[in-house]
Amino acid sequence: MSQIRTFLAGATTMASALAAVFFLTGAREPIRHEKFDEITVGRINIVEPDGTKRIVISNKAQFPGDFMQGKEGARPDRNSFAGMLFINEEGTENGGLIQKGSIGADGKIDSGLSLTFDRFRQDQALQLMNNDSAGHQQTGIRINDVPLYTVTSMEDMNRFGEAASKLPKAEQRAYWQKLSEQGRLSNNRIWLGNTPGKSSSLQLKDAQGRVRMMLLVSADGKAEIQMLDEAGKVSKTISPTSKE
Repeated sequence: MSQIRTFLAGATTMASALAAVFFLTGAREPIRHEKFDEITVGRINIVEPDGTKRIVISNKAQFPGDFMQGKEGARPDRNSFAGMLFINEEGTENGGLIQKGSIGADGKIDSGLSLTFDRFRQDQALQLMNNDSAGHQQTGIRINDVPLYTVTSMEDMNRFGEAASKLPKAEQRAYWQKLSEQGRLSNNRIWLGNTPGKSSSLQLKDAQGRVRMMLLVSADGKAEIQMLDEAGKVSKTISPTSKE
């Protein structure tokens, strides 16, 4: 009987020791490789071993907010989209693909797709987009000049928006213009796409986002190069019929 007690005591001690080793070393089940012909899900979270989300693929109902250093923030403006978010090593969103398309009860189209690439801890620096509505269809590529996150953070942008909303309408434009001149805001520098008048255009802009040169081909095939001043007035035009 004493030998049995000794054996059981030893087994208990060994089991406790093994449990402690597994707990301390974070032992996990071995990686399994599964194969499926088809899978139907509402959302897929691709994560690192420590649980950090790196890619989220989701339907509209489960689409996430935005991510900043591992924390998810509310984004009610994304409630109508399905798509994919890209998230970097620190858990901050750095781009994504979102898309939607529907016709309302009033017969109006509400459709769009956007693929974006963000600057680190900042907003989108590159965007490939298409918007479609009853009044206009727009497709293009945007290249933006985005300030370093230490100059203007996403929290700063929220503060700017709150401050602007408290100003009279007549003062809001001047407020944003001052921030732009200080280099605190993102500005579109290059636009390549169509225009409301069904022309195709390449617009080159200055650091304040003002168009300074535009290559334009109209819907009827007329081609020209326009140079504009700071006020947006065309100062020179070059076309096939130009004498210079």
